[in-house]
Amino acid sequence: MQQKRIRTIIVDDSALFRTAISRGLRARADIEVIATAANAADAEEKICRLNPDVVTLDVEMPGMNGLDFLKLLMPKHPVRVVVVSAANGIVFEAIRAGAVDFVAKPEAGDTLAFIDSLAEQIVAASEARIPEPAAVKNPKAREGAGASQSLTRRITAAWNPRSLVAIGASTGGTEAISAVLKALPGNMPGIVITQHMPPVFTRMYAERLDKECAMSVQEARGGEQIAPGMAFVAPGDRQMRVIKQGDKYWIKLGETDKVSGHCPSVDVLFESAGTAAGNAGVGILLTGMGADGAKGMLKMKEAGAFTIGQDQRSCVVYGMPMEAMKLGAVTRQASLDMVPSVLLNQLKMQSKA
Repeated sequence: MQQKRIRTIIVDDSALFRTAISRGLRARADIEVIATAANAADAEEKICRLNPDVVTLDVEMPGMNGLDFLKLLMPKHPVRVVVVSAANGIVFEAIRAGAVDFVAKPEAGDTLAFIDSLAEQIVAASEARIPEPAAVKNPKAREGAGASQSLTRRITAAWNPRSLVAIGASTGGTEAISAVLKALPGNMPGIVITQHMPPVFTRMYAERLDKECAMSVQEARGGEQIAPGMAFVAPGDRQMRVIKQGDKYWIKLGETDKVSGHCPSVDVLFESAGTAAGNAGVGILLTGMGADGAKGMLKMKEAGAFTIGQDQRSCVVYGMPMEAMKLGAVTRQASLDMVPSVLLNQLKMQSKA
């Protein structure tokens, strides 16, 4: 039986770039470019008329830019969108407005690598639940979440000094990680994070999280002590590990080769966290395409760690947590809004051990 192709619309103001993307994607058996558009008005008409599976959207466009168009489009015609952007923080606003994920716009000479990356994101987006824009979420749900965050931020528990939290995510993970961290108090045990993301964007993402959260968040540079109240995001082009020296945890950055298809890899982080922290570790695997993190989470669990997998209903893409469930690597499955509570309860139990 012939594979169903992913019907895609390319939105970009550059005729040269539209042609390059279309030509590159049309060479693939799993993607069908059904239309291109040069501006927001053209894009809206074609999206509403053709109802594509996925839209790729350039954010830097004259007239109405991609972000404003996304905010206008999503409430009346929800669609899976992959944002194409140069290295700036607007991508995170686009994801908050309802985009599934983003890909970095290429520099001169990097077109082939860009097409491969864009194609991967289109495939992932085609399997995603369309995210609900933050601006239109249920106000009562937001109020409830805010109350929960206020409560957890006031927690002054004396955590087990050996406790360590490792978080991994991919597609949909930028908002999921943000939701978890914003609900945690500032005196948390150290947290290490691997989110599939290109270089430069990981630094901007860490800076964004640092402004939103009670904890101090930064992109890892290598050699830092993982102290309470601190969270570290793996840089977008290095493998990040946790090592233990004496009774302290430290960040170690290593090779740039892909593991489980990714650099940074959640498997690499989780396996090192399991070795370093043993039964004082907590692993959290959130939304994402593929299987990265599943084997690493199993190693954490086998080392005695408590592991949490995001449930299908709340995932943008139920891929990585599902694969971990299949392996028996998940101690407790939870919806995204319950992950902070499950984590805090486990840390309280560790503090009494």
